[in-house]
Amino acid sequence: MTTDARPPLDYLEFTSPKLEETQAFFAEAFGWSFIDYGPDYRDIQDAGLGGGIERGALRPPLPVLKADDLEAMLERVKAAGGEITEEIFDFPGGRRFQFREPGGTEMAVWTPA
Repeated sequence: MTTDARPPLDYLEFTSPKLEETQAFFAEAFGWSFIDYGPDYRDIQDAGLGGGIERGALRPPLPVLKADDLEAMLERVKAAGGEITEEIFDFPGGRRFQFREPGGTEMAVWTPA
């Protein structure tokens, strides 16, 4: 269980228009392994911090925090001045929302299913 008073940085998500090449690079350069979640997403294993690679146009990496109470964390983010960029949605293994902090960095918060 996490403590929502200080949700930990739990995951880092990357994008790549060349998903297979990026996966092969990380495997060869760093020894990481992967779990394939369909044709457009790879879950990074053995990297010290959870992570994933999504097929798509390049964007900055997405830091993802973990919380037990996603709805409460959504309200805290709003109250602190965060701009919600994606409302709560389900994905295999959990639920999450995305937001932009006042300085412009997009981030996400997730909770396991």
